[in-house]
Formats: sequence, structure tokens, C-alpha cells
Amino acid sequence: MSLLEYLTRLEMRRGLRRISAPISKTYEIAAVLKQLEPQPVLFEQVRESPFRVAGNLFCGKPAFADYFEIPVTQIIPFMTRAIANRAPCPVVERAPCQEVVIDPPDLDLLPILRHCEQDGGNYISSGVVIARHPVYGQNADFHRCMQFSPNQMAMRIVRSRHFDTFLRDLETLDVAVCIGNPPNVLAAAATSIEIGVDELEIANAMQPLEVVRAKTVDLLVPAEAEFVLEGTVYLNRLHAEGPFVDLTETYDIVRHEPVLEIKAITHRRDAIWQALLPGALEHKLLMGMPREPTIFQKVNEVTRCLDVNVNPGGCSWLHAIVQIDKQHEDDGMKAIQAAFAGHRSCKHVFVVDPDIDIYDPLAVEWAMATRFQGDRCMHVFDKSPGSSLDPSASSDDHATTRVGFDLTKPLDPRGKSFDKAPFPQVDLQRFLPDWDG
Repeated sequence: MSLLEYLTRLEMRRGLRRISAPISKTYEIAAVLKQLEPQPVLFEQVRESPFRVAGNLFCGKPAFADYFEIPVTQIIPFMTRAIANRAPCPVVERAPCQEVVIDPPDLDLLPILRHCEQDGGNYISSGVVIARHPVYGQNADFHRCMQFSPNQMAMRIVRSRHFDTFLRDLETLDVAVCIGNPPNVLAAAATSIEIGVDELEIANAMQPLEVVRAKTVDLLVPAEAEFVLEGTVYLNRLHAEGPFVDLTETYDIVRHEPVLEIKAITHRRDAIWQALLPGALEHKLLMGMPREPTIFQKVNEVTRCLDVNVNPGGCSWLHAIVQIDKQHEDDGMKAIQAAFAGHRSCKHVFVVDPDIDIYDPLAVEWAMATRFQGDRCMHVFDKSPGSSLDPSASSDDHATTRVGFDLTKPLDPRGKSFDKAPFPQVDLQRFLPDWDG
């Protein structure tokens, strides 16, 4: 399903807000998206660009599940099956993403947004970056890109990621930055898997995905993408990148990052730019949700895991709430250790029983209030490298103290009650005839 087809489906369900008034890509689009979040929005007249902009498309798990027509409870099994059953994408000769070719390229034609007042420049935040290594093959992941000229950008590359390995091995790396992707491509590109796996094959297992060979680089790109920016990244050509509002909703620091030089831009005839608001709900969903299957798998190796929520309150990165079916008294501790193994950037893990709704912060806090004692249920681990996104981590090596909270009730309650008392149920229409709840 193309982006336009999905927007049409949203509109038929009255789930899309169209804005026809002229609007600027500098601050104004970002401001409207944030104020209307989680409402999907289509901006039809951008002052500085001939292209339309869409945003707030997948701000929560219900929107993601609705796209694939699955229940929210099936997201983790759905993604787990896709990782296990990945398959090569069919290659086509002609594709919508190449209906128009802009060569020589001009980034100023595109509605690349400036989101917040201290931003270092206009940023691509929704781009799936595709690269190829002669040994490991093709890779797809996210890297933000800050424009600083009509054909150059500074690309933020997190150390030790697969792309970083590719670039350090080769020093110059051809890439394709794909914007306006369906959620199977977005979710697959955000997964953490072993090097040598093509994430587009995971996307293809979620929903059939055709690819086409890029025009100027030897890469296969999603045929249904709205835009593809082709170019080369240079390890030893650096440019200041930042500030930028990251996942924690705080400003990231200024660094000197490798330069991406754009060679060509291809796009659909009536292309729509996909905006991804940094630090907002859609950003959080696409960062946190793909980590849940790996946590689920690791916890399931030591105890029965029922569900995982890498929740927005923890920046959808630093916290994980894990629901287990406790069978042994040390299952909570085992689940904590396994969850940290499943997501190494995680800082705090909360383990709860089946009766706790892991999507309700009040329910999780209630479990902490009634089932937790710090001297025996809190597990503190020695400092070790954590996430560069955490402002409280050490500034040099990002070391952090990981803490696990076992919020499960004891198997032997010793005469105490750890369950909420149920209230009786009545038919309210007997007493409130106009009741429609």
C-alpha cells in the first residue's frame, strides 16, 4: 500500500486532517503536528516547496496494527514471525519512486523541515538509509540528516551500528535515503538484528515489498517509496551536525559527522513528503516497538513472557515493562536480566504479573506500591555502557546504572492479599435509562 493509498483510507475513516492554508516548512509544520498529535495530518500547500507533507501517521500501536489489520496484541508475534521468515524482495524494472528524476539534485526543492528553534538546520528524520557492504550485503536503518547546502547533508552515525561498520571498512559508502515508506519498511529498518541481514527482507515478510535498482548507486530501494535521495557518505569529510531534539525530547549535542553528498533525487509524480516529528509519539513508536520482540524472545527463554511494552514514558527506549506468568520465585529476577540482554540500551526494567495492564501507568505504579520492597525486589547492576540518548549517562562513555524492579507478587502470599478486590457489576440502564456506555 502506497502512502497516498493509506492516506485515502484514513480519510475515508475520517482519520485524516487536511490543511490547505499555506504553511512554512520552518517551524510551522512541526508546530501544527505537535499540537494535533496523534491526529494524522496532510499539508497541501507548503510555501517553500511544490510537494505536500504528511505527518503523525503512526503515533501509536493501534495505528500500526490497523495498517496491517491485526490486533494490537499480535504486534510482537507478527514482527517476530517476520524476522524468522524473512524473504528476498522481488526486483522490478520500473517503479513509482523513479517516475521523476532530479539531476542535478537540489535539496532546496524538498520540504525538509526545521522542527525547533535551536535546530542546527533542516532535518530529514524519517529517512530509511540503505547501504551495501561487499561481505555483509545490504543494510537498512535510520540516520538523521541535516542539510547544509543544496546537495550536501551531515549524517548522524551512531558508533558500533552496522552502518558505522560499513563506513569504517570502506571509507566511502554509496547510500539511498528513502522517504515516504510504508510501516513494514519503517519497522524493519528499526529492528536490531545480526549484521548481514537485509532488513528489507523482514519488511517483505510483513507485507509484500517490491524493490528497484537505484539510478546512480548499486542499491535496491523500495519501489513504492515517495522519494529516494541517492548519494555517497564520506568517512573523512566531516561537518558540524546539531543541535537536534532527540528521542528524550531534549537537545542532542553538536558533533562533527560524515558528509553525505547527494548525486540524484528520484520521486513519484505526485510525491508526498513524510514528516517524522523528533521526540514525539511517532518517533517513539518506531524506536521502541521494534525492540519489544527481542526482549520478548530473551525473556521467554527463562520464563513465560506474556507481553512487553517499551513505553513512551521511558522515552520508548530507556524503560521496558515486561509481563510474565510467574512460576518460580526467582522468575522476576531472571526476566529482568533477560530483558536487559534483549535491549542493551535499556536503563530500567519493570516486571509485572498477568493482572497488571502494562499499557496503564497507574496500574504499573499500583503494582510497585503494593507488591514491591526495595531491599529484596530491586536489582541494581554495575555501571556499564548505556545509551547516548540518556542525558544522565556519563558524557564520555555513556555509562549508566541499570536497575530492575520486580513488581510481581510472591507465590506464597503468607495470608496477605495482593489482588484488587472486584466490585459487583450491574446493568446501569436499569438505573440510568439514557446510559449508552
